Amino acid sequence: MKLRNAIDFQPKLFGCLKTYNRETLSRDIMAGIIVGIVAIPLAIAFGIASGVGPTEGLVTAIIAGLLISVFGGSKVQIGGPTGAFIVIIYGVIQQFGLGGLALATIMAGVMLVIMGVFKLGNIIKFMPYPIIVGFTGGIAITIFSTQMNDLFGMGIEQVPANFIDKWICYFQHLDQINWWAFAVGLASILIICYTPRVSKKIPGSLAAIVLMTGVCWLLKRFAGVDSILTIGDLYELPSGLPRLTLPSLGDQSLFEAMQQLLPVAFTIAMLGAIESLLSAMVADGVIGDRHNSNTELIGQGIANIVVPFFGGIPATGAIARTMANINNGGRTPIAGVMHTVVLLLVLLLLGGLVGAIPMPCLAGVLIMVSYNMSGWRTIRSMCRQEMSGVLVLFTTLLLTVIFDLTIAIEVGLVMAIVLFMKRIMESTHISILHNEMDVHHDGERDERLTIPTHTEVYEIEGPFFFGVATKFEEMARMHDAEPIRIVRMRKVSFIDATGLHNLEIFITASLQQGQQVILSGVNESVYREIERSGLLDMVGRENVLDHIHKAIRRAEELSKAYKENLEE
Repeated sequence: MKLRNAIDFQPKLFGCLKTYNRETLSRDIMAGIIVGIVAIPLAIAFGIASGVGPTEGLVTAIIAGLLISVFGGSKVQIGGPTGAFIVIIYGVIQQFGLGGLALATIMAGVMLVIMGVFKLGNIIKFMPYPIIVGFTGGIAITIFSTQMNDLFGMGIEQVPANFIDKWICYFQHLDQINWWAFAVGLASILIICYTPRVSKKIPGSLAAIVLMTGVCWLLKRFAGVDSILTIGDLYELPSGLPRLTLPSLGDQSLFEAMQQLLPVAFTIAMLGAIESLLSAMVADGVIGDRHNSNTELIGQGIANIVVPFFGGIPATGAIARTMANINNGGRTPIAGVMHTVVLLLVLLLLGGLVGAIPMPCLAGVLIMVSYNMSGWRTIRSMCRQEMSGVLVLFTTLLLTVIFDLTIAIEVGLVMAIVLFMKRIMESTHISILHNEMDVHHDGERDERLTIPTHTEVYEIEGPFFFGVATKFEEMARMHDAEPIRIVRMRKVSFIDATGLHNLEIFITASLQQGQQVILSGVNESVYREIERSGLLDMVGRENVLDHIHKAIRRAEELSKAYKENLEE
């Protein structure tokens, strides 16, 4: 019990079972069946688009979905493969093969567990929003671009992985467009768009697949149209229970492979953490509950550690399926378990029907997925906001599209941090006062204090971190200093190592020149940092005060003593 509390691992399933009843069970079963039906086309489509196959997509949805529901920290989270991973998975397979993908997924799972154990769930939520919008929009564009070959039925065997080269290849093969395939793809998109107007209970993607599969069968049977490729034409169809397999790395050593895959694994882990926690947060707002971020990360990690041993791909919380679960009455993880049962039945019993699904129809499903995840309305809205956020957004988006998600997140984070520090530096003011100073009191009238002779006041307003510390040091050296120097730190919320270092230089230089430093308005946390660094003893405890009035009185005493020394 103590260990569980120490690592904050409290799966929601076990808590829900304590108060479970027949009414909740019936609602969860119904929601699980519907979500399972919704997940069928998505799991198949994401598996194929990622460069693996329909079986791998279904296996991931089954195993990862089950583990996330059992061990996760949200009551209603539905896990499985998502569109966000398509770009990463495809790139890893191209470079490292299926064995490399399995190892990267396991490493990502371990990272997620470590994040949860060290209670980093809340920290991950603070990923800058422009970066999230940027890489999500970039992923949407990339998914859209990967579907042109199937949508137009061009039959290109090797489509380049690079975004620009991919589109050049498409234009070079415009003469190979299969108009029957394009008609099926376009009809699928229209069905997905207009199904909600007919019935909100029927998933548009499922309706499109059922109708277009039937249409293609009729075209082939009665009109002799056999040029529309199906899943069965390109992939081995799912059959039987998932089998336990060990990832193969070929001739490469495990350590060497781990070194090469570490950046990719980190990206998978971060993306999985961000997407699952955002999905859980949205779900909380709808059902009025509160998920456990650290437990959710551990649950996601367990799923990603296990699923590669059954041939699966990275998985995370899927917001569309989670919302479908909520909207259909699901309120406990039992609904998520039920959705995996539906998918397992499809894997075992309906493999032949899966093989008849036309590829242009799946392309239409994924194009609508990319449209829905693009967030173009959010991007349009953010373009009206401050320029720094817009710059981070579009930089992340373009790097995701042109290069890869790892580079995009790294550069986006660095840009966001630099721009944030710039704003903090601009909001932090340092002023040097002589003779008189204004003292502002909350809810009271302003007060004007007389600064004693031979005294100057350095007023710092804002955090005293490395970006501001250098500015303070430069200002302190730019003029002839008075014998008594008050550093007013009332508005210094925190001080970092560089700030302490520069303050030490300031105090040391002052003492060497026979000047006395008084620290005023030091709050409790800053006081502890100053004490730990040894500066408290250097400046003298009697010269570290909590209010400017005390500091002025102390300066008056020192000024009087200084005058007496001059007269002697």
